[in-house]
Amino acid sequence: MAIVVGTIIGSGIFLVPSEMMKAVGSSGLVYLAWVVGGLLSLFGAMTYAELGAMMPYAGGEYVYLRGAYGDRTGFLYMWTWFAVAKPASIASVTSGLARTLGIFAAFHWLDTPVFGGGPGGHALILWSQIFAIGVTWLITGLNYLGIKKAGDFQVVFTVLKALLILIVAGFCFSSALGSWSHFATSVNPVPGGFTGFMVALIATLWAYDGWNDLTMVAGEVKRPEKNLPFALIGGLFVVGVLFMATNAAIQYILPAAQIAASPRPAVAALSVVAGPAGAALVAAGMALSIFVTLNGTVMSGARIPFAAARDRLFFPRFGEVHPRFKSPAYSLVVQGLLSSVLLLALGRFQQLFELAVFAEWLFYMLTATTVFVYRRRPPEMARPYKVWGSPVLPAVFVLCAGVVLVSSFAGNLQGSLIGSGLILLGLPLYEWVRSKYGSGVVRS
Repeated sequence: MAIVVGTIIGSGIFLVPSEMMKAVGSSGLVYLAWVVGGLLSLFGAMTYAELGAMMPYAGGEYVYLRGAYGDRTGFLYMWTWFAVAKPASIASVTSGLARTLGIFAAFHWLDTPVFGGGPGGHALILWSQIFAIGVTWLITGLNYLGIKKAGDFQVVFTVLKALLILIVAGFCFSSALGSWSHFATSVNPVPGGFTGFMVALIATLWAYDGWNDLTMVAGEVKRPEKNLPFALIGGLFVVGVLFMATNAAIQYILPAAQIAASPRPAVAALSVVAGPAGAALVAAGMALSIFVTLNGTVMSGARIPFAAARDRLFFPRFGEVHPRFKSPAYSLVVQGLLSSVLLLALGRFQQLFELAVFAEWLFYMLTATTVFVYRRRPPEMARPYKVWGSPVLPAVFVLCAGVVLVSSFAGNLQGSLIGSGLILLGLPLYEWVRSKYGSGVVRS
């Protein structure tokens, strides 16, 4: 549950309310996007709970897709997560950390250029990008030392971040400076309509992202048939309550126009309530929260190429376990390198999370369809948990994921085309790997 809650709650809840307000223009629609995004993520988590309890192996979605649709589909999933989704997710989290720390005078240097300048005087490389790369390697190093150390870190700091969120909400709702009338305010002009709502929904889905990460380390979970469904569904409920409380607290203190204008709405709200000290508290808590999210993301991402390599569907070195630390060391290092390249190539927070959402939801949709395949074959497999409301809830999740995917593609056409190109590069790579290492090993 610490992996689910700790990975999901990162910078998103503190940062994306601004992006959302600028897209839809009203507090009511922002809150509606949070509710819809939460329900959609819950439907996905319930579907994954059945798959994870039935097949509790390292690699999560890779295992489900490969078992249902064959080696090629499993490989493309692994390649997408390895080359696009996880590096983009790690890069967006670390760039969000740099953006958060920018509130402190001691970190103002993060917005200054390292060298050079592009057209119009824009810096080519900022110190914030270098800082984000350094943080990526710090957490990669922690996971390199083994899952026990990384897991202990996850549990302790997830509890601390949940307490911090409740404290922030309590400060806001107990303040005489807040007003329920702020929920009726709006800001114009905005894209609005269906397009604007989808931009806001994609932002919430990025904030909720991470509910699937537990399945990737399922092979290291005790009593997975019981603990995986409980942690996935229970963890997402906890996240939903904390997200709704935080969003309501921000809207209680700030009108819509101020939320849209602030790059850090939670910090702005606490500045109103408690002055600079309150803003500093939130910023420090956000930084801590992001560290915990990053830890869960790095931990889970490295297990996917590791699982594929063990099945002879990727380069054998990715399947190596460190002799002392028992971690997928090589996989962790290469994941850190790819994330560093993305941070240098893009660097912008919104570009990074939109790229991550596009790549991830393509395979969330496809993975959810496997529950229908496994219900037909093999029907004799043990199913410790069956998704409630089947087949309606999984079907709703698949349909909505398709809508999100189309909207994400259209809203970030350049990034989506880059992501699609990287995914398709996996096809010739698959043929080469298979010819070199032979057919994959089928799990029993």
